[in-house]
Amino acid sequence: MRTHKELKSIALKRADVKDEYNRLDEEFALLDVFLKARASAGITQAQVAERIGTTQSVIARLESGRGKPSPSLSTLRKYAQALGCRLELRLVNEMEPKRAEGRTNRSTGRRKRQLTDPKVEAAG
Repeated sequence: MRTHKELKSIALKRADVKDEYNRLDEEFALLDVFLKARASAGITQAQVAERIGTTQSVIARLESGRGKPSPSLSTLRKYAQALGCRLELRLVNEMEPKRAEGRTNRSTGRRKRQLTDPKVEAAG
């Protein structure tokens, strides 16, 4: 019997599967950020729901990516605020070459601190 890793490797050799996998990558990355933020805040889906005035099932759909239609920016902001976070939305020009890993557009050094902060490394 093949492992999940082997099956994934075989499937990704197909161009149509690879395109869809790459298309969904950003969505899953965002969902992962939501789940990690809620876990870090130490609260349940029910607590998030109560804080933003909705139900636990709505939060479950939002976190799973199954919510149709997609959540509004207002809902995402409320979710972030319920976790003590701020939602940031930005556009990234895909036509420009990517910056070197670990560099930021600003010279605040924030990215450098994140990479060297032992608390961040332990969490990752």
